[in-house]
Amino acid sequence: MSFSVGFLRRGGALLLPVLFAGVAEARVLKTPEEALALAFPGADVSKQAHYLTPEQKATLATQGLGEVPGLVFQYRIHREGTLLAFAYLDTHRVRTLPETLLVVLNPEGQVLRVEVLAFAEPPDYLPRESWYRQFAGTGHGKPPRLGENVRPVSGATLTAQATTAAVRRVLAVHRVLAP
Repeated sequence: MSFSVGFLRRGGALLLPVLFAGVAEARVLKTPEEALALAFPGADVSKQAHYLTPEQKATLATQGLGEVPGLVFQYRIHREGTLLAFAYLDTHRVRTLPETLLVVLNPEGQVLRVEVLAFAEPPDYLPRESWYRQFAGTGHGKPPRLGENVRPVSGATLTAQATTAAVRRVLAVHRVLAP
């Protein structure tokens, strides 16, 4: 579809927001709090901000994890004083649009679950929920690797690549923060 400058001057610019509204808006599936409440009913959740030091960012940069933010939010899930899990958000680009994942780790730093919180790409590029379950049990000693311990997804290759990279990034950030 192309637009001439004359068309835009005559009021066609008013149509542009309508044409691109679906592209700019991510489909929010759950909030982090909703996802954690479903995973850990009745547990206490606290959220802590961590500003990564230049040394921590340098350590992460050497691991080829893509862009690591300077500010990381870590969720701690407790029940009756016992630490059950940690959780992190990772927002990244899949193809051209963002996806936000919640990656939940056990106290030993292994993945318990991966939840898709928001997905802006077309729904056809979103793997089934069962695909995300295969990340459970991966960790620093056994990181997720697409095509090895993580099955690829036909029709959602870029999502699979982005998700695997996000989980690896979260595992590395968790290790650097050394709770």
